[in-house]
Amino acid sequence: MHYIHFIVARKIDVCKSITPTVDHILAKSRHVEYNEALCNEEVFPMPNKNDMRLAVLIDADNAPRTQLKSIMEEIAVHGTPTVKRIYGDWTSNTMDSWKDSLLHNAITPIQQYGYTKGKNSTDSAMIIDAMDILYSERVDGFCIVSSDSDFTRLATRLREAGMKVIGIGERKTPSPFIAACDKFIYIEIIRAAHAPKGNKPKPRHDTRQDKPAAQAAQAEQLHLTRDIIDALIDTIEDVADEDGWAYLGEVGTLLLKKQPSFDSRNYGFSKLTQLIQAIDDIEMEFRPNLIANNGQLIYVRTK
Repeated sequence: MHYIHFIVARKIDVCKSITPTVDHILAKSRHVEYNEALCNEEVFPMPNKNDMRLAVLIDADNAPRTQLKSIMEEIAVHGTPTVKRIYGDWTSNTMDSWKDSLLHNAITPIQQYGYTKGKNSTDSAMIIDAMDILYSERVDGFCIVSSDSDFTRLATRLREAGMKVIGIGERKTPSPFIAACDKFIYIEIIRAAHAPKGNKPKPRHDTRQDKPAAQAAQAEQLHLTRDIIDALIDTIEDVADEDGWAYLGEVGTLLLKKQPSFDSRNYGFSKLTQLIQAIDDIEMEFRPNLIANNGQLIYVRTK
């Protein structure tokens, strides 16, 4: 009988000794969840996108020489170009004009002979180099400068390997290549963004602009169509809380996943905030960042 009492008492002592451990685990779990919530609010510093190492591969047969400096400046916004190569047949007289631009931007020219007349010979060389760079594990992402749809499979393969892929090309770029990239930027928008301030056209949605300005804008900017507005509204609703409010940062991220070519500059706005403010169907609210005690958070909701 005494033995049974001893066993029961021992079990009670063991349970008591376990309880603080359980409480500690629960407290630690709550602490982790709280920290994760703070991280989701961007309180703790996350890796800066400018620290992302990028391999820049340029198809000289499908890239404008005159915009090379502007393109490199745009790429610098998204990361640090650690590998910079441009592919073409540099024995051709038509490539002589590239020399100064390559020197000024420290871009390495890669020779690729044109084995067949009228055939773009740079594709295979770029693809082989891209895979070599991928397996070297020296970069975090790739920037492919071309309007050629032949790089669609390459972009898809790089993303499958966990790489970020940014595409840069003209509006004539086929949609499959655009969709294969995480983000696609039109060269026409880069050209407009880096034009002298006095020559920048006003947004096309501004009916007060004069006819010459409207004609200049037509080549560089798209209409803010109902389809784009509906895409914004749908995206807001996808990430909205119970009251219908959505954090603008999450809206922009999801919208870019849905439409890699989306860029507020396409429609004459330098920031997504400005574009949202121009849409009557969406209201905006600025909230203080109580956790970080620094700056404001922007929330949007459909009316």
